[in-house]
Amino acid sequence: MTFEPSYLKLNDSGQLGERIDKLNRVLESCELCPRKCGVNRLNGQKGYCNSGKELVISSYGPHFGEEPELVGEYGSGAIFLTNCNLLCVYCQNYEISHFSDGYEASIDEVADLMLRLQNKGCHNVNFVTPTHYAPQLVKSIKAAAERGLKIPIVWNCSGYENVEIIKMLDGIVDIYMPDIKYSKSEHAKKYSNAPDYFERCTESVLEMHRQVGDLKVNERGVALRGLVIRHLVLPNNLAGSENVLRFISDEVSRDSYVNIMAQYRPCGKASEFAELSRTPTIAEYSKVVDLAKKLGLHRGFR
Repeated sequence: MTFEPSYLKLNDSGQLGERIDKLNRVLESCELCPRKCGVNRLNGQKGYCNSGKELVISSYGPHFGEEPELVGEYGSGAIFLTNCNLLCVYCQNYEISHFSDGYEASIDEVADLMLRLQNKGCHNVNFVTPTHYAPQLVKSIKAAAERGLKIPIVWNCSGYENVEIIKMLDGIVDIYMPDIKYSKSEHAKKYSNAPDYFERCTESVLEMHRQVGDLKVNERGVALRGLVIRHLVLPNNLAGSENVLRFISDEVSRDSYVNIMAQYRPCGKASEFAELSRTPTIAEYSKVVDLAKKLGLHRGFR
């Protein structure tokens, strides 16, 4: 199966530059995520995510801990962005997301990283927690495309997205990989200070699916384009898994690739919440997987 990332056509037509201009204007009164802080990041102001004008990167390199379809033989080209617009109390990358652990990188430096990953054989460029840097990352994609980038772009996000920004990424992102963390507003508020999480996440996931469809792979089983949904099973059913899975089955697609994840462990401030202070049991995880099967979902989990 031949593949050409859609951002190349957008760049050739001049539309990629137009998108960058629109995204850049958002930074003047930031509404990149649903929190819509309204700060002028171009003047150095910082909102909820503690991010300003410059990109901040924690680390990068071939990553072999992602879904098999992203990893392939040579790894997913992960670029871990510092800071986050969601800031869950149990974040497994707490130092990166909450404490801004990382270094500033220019647009050209990020483009260089993307090309290095491609040269190492990585099957994609995987932006991890990219939402709050959307304008800068799209600039970097343009710069890299003009220097020979030709592998898929993965938007690996928390799911707490402004759907209007997702619409601006149409034709730029090849593979969307959002979390769907919660279906209950009280848990989203308590653990992520985002009571509107499910509403904002579901409308954005629907838009992502409209753009890229179900996950498509090449003859070697490596992802080329489409939607990958992650759902982390939390102890005591704090994620509200049934409603999450029903949404995917009923409103997105029963052919959706859904990674039902079992790796939750108490991190960050999770120990301050008794209900979060343990890992899920095998029975809790199996119940979610069985429910997914009953709802007709069949891709991405075992």
